[in-house]
Amino acid sequence: MKLYKWKEMPIGGIVTEPGSTHEYHTGGWRTYKPLLEAERCSNCLTCWILCPDSAVLVEDGKVVGFDYEHCKGCGICAKECPAKCQAIRMVLDTGHASEAAE
Repeated sequence: MKLYKWKEMPIGGIVTEPGSTHEYHTGGWRTYKPLLEAERCSNCLTCWILCPDSAVLVEDGKVVGFDYEHCKGCGICAKECPAKCQAIRMVLDTGHASEAAE
């Protein structure tokens, strides 16, 4: 990705290259992070659908964890997890944002 000088920057919040947001790790300002209790998860994928950061990791149709480099800790996944499951809980993030998916 090309780095621009300030005078070369496009005006406004224009995305000049598709897929460039993947290069920006935005999870560093998170206070709370989601933790998955896999044994409780029904794999309804509601969390995956509603995550604004595409931080819910899915393999073979099952939730396997979170991309903490992009998760901002909004808690939508935990809030919208079906009441019968409550497979996602928000915990204080005391680690570093670049940790591997749990």
